[in-house]
Amino acid sequence: MTTAEATPELDIVDHTDTAFLGHPKGLAYLAFTEAWERFSYYGMQTLLILYMTKVLLWPGHVENIILFEQFRHLFGDLDRGALASAIFGTYTALVYFTPILGGLLADRVLGKRRAVLIGTITMSIGHFLMAFESSFLFALLCLVIGCGLIKGNIASQVGALYKPEDLRRGDAFQIFYLGINISVIISPFVIGTLGQKVGWHWGFGAAGVGMLIGTIIYIAGQKYLPKEHFDAQKTGAQKAPREPFTKSDYLSLAAVLLLIPIMAIAVVPNQEIFNAYLVWGDKQFDLMIHDLNLVFWHIHNFAIPSGWLIALDATVSTSFLFIVAVFYRWYGKRWQEPDEMTKIIIGAAFSIGGMLCLYMAAATTPDGEKVSLFWPVMFHVVNSIGFAHLLPISLSLFARLAPKQINATVIGLYYISFVIGNSLVGWLGGLYGKMPTTHFWLLHAGFAATGCVAFILFKIFLAGKLMGHTAPKAAEPQAAE
Repeated sequence: MTTAEATPELDIVDHTDTAFLGHPKGLAYLAFTEAWERFSYYGMQTLLILYMTKVLLWPGHVENIILFEQFRHLFGDLDRGALASAIFGTYTALVYFTPILGGLLADRVLGKRRAVLIGTITMSIGHFLMAFESSFLFALLCLVIGCGLIKGNIASQVGALYKPEDLRRGDAFQIFYLGINISVIISPFVIGTLGQKVGWHWGFGAAGVGMLIGTIIYIAGQKYLPKEHFDAQKTGAQKAPREPFTKSDYLSLAAVLLLIPIMAIAVVPNQEIFNAYLVWGDKQFDLMIHDLNLVFWHIHNFAIPSGWLIALDATVSTSFLFIVAVFYRWYGKRWQEPDEMTKIIIGAAFSIGGMLCLYMAAATTPDGEKVSLFWPVMFHVVNSIGFAHLLPISLSLFARLAPKQINATVIGLYYISFVIGNSLVGWLGGLYGKMPTTHFWLLHAGFAATGCVAFILFKIFLAGKLMGHTAPKAAEPQAAE
């Protein structure tokens, strides 16, 4: 067997279950758990770079952080802005690195369900620790560990709900990402507004509450999730032996490893949204509402919290996840739907356009004036079309390619691309303010273009050799109704 199907000890779900939007009930519990986890994570991440640059790293506050002097030596002699960007990049890189370790622990020791449960509890602790300046580094550590236990393991459980030939898997990951993006829409309004308008620690505390809700949902859905090997052992069942790797398994693994550095380059523009883009928007965007009459509310001289830019991005991203999914359903009834690699290439091309929108925002704004929101809004639209093609489709691709013997581990390997990408984001963010803003965003457009060209070369020269044996059979186009 050459694709990411469930292992014998996991395969207890009813693959014909269509109770949740045509999908198994387990998808609902996994999607809502991940949605609350992302609510807390992205809400905190919306505040993180602003919290560091505006408050935490300034005299009178930075001295309160336990072990911070020893920690900052890891980054050398950086100014406050570059140091904040470096901490942000290191934190987000580690968040995407630890899923590899979390996958190994789940595959070998804990099982996916137990790993996710421990992860949700650890993340809850981390968010509450963020409410105190002194425990800042310990909070980040808990969040890194918790994310590592959740990310690959919860996505792997989504894939295990379906047989390898079940084409609903791609749709399931679209729903999975829709839940994430709905949470990212809400979290800046709740967590971001509390943090920027009421108090930073109120925002971080709200993130902790959200994570506790996700933990409760996950516990409630246990009976609908794929069973783990430790459950079988409790009932006296004999654990099925692991099957040896086949040639097809090795080819699939080779494809995954080759795609990782390409993905790393391609995700840099999207990941910069939470770093330099947010700092730039906070300082330079025209976020003031001077006079706006709504039906029951008159807004006068209201400064929009810059964290709402993340809500805008999530709103547009969520809309286009739905629009793109519906478009390909319509397209597939008339013509042959593009394969996964083609969709990923389309996404990378739109990412180039998104970065060029930010270049235009900087290039068309006279010195000393605030940036009009026209080009930033266009950026969110164009970049979100790219996101809908790139991230959920690539995660589905990795889930399909992953050999079943190391399913969760390979899902963890998917996030290595984000480790590298976010490390680059941390370094690139330190260049903001040290070069013209137009050059800064052109540099990011170059990363997007490099990723796009690399995906094209992979599809032309390697995809058939490494992935042809795992390609799902495409449905014949149906006649238009």
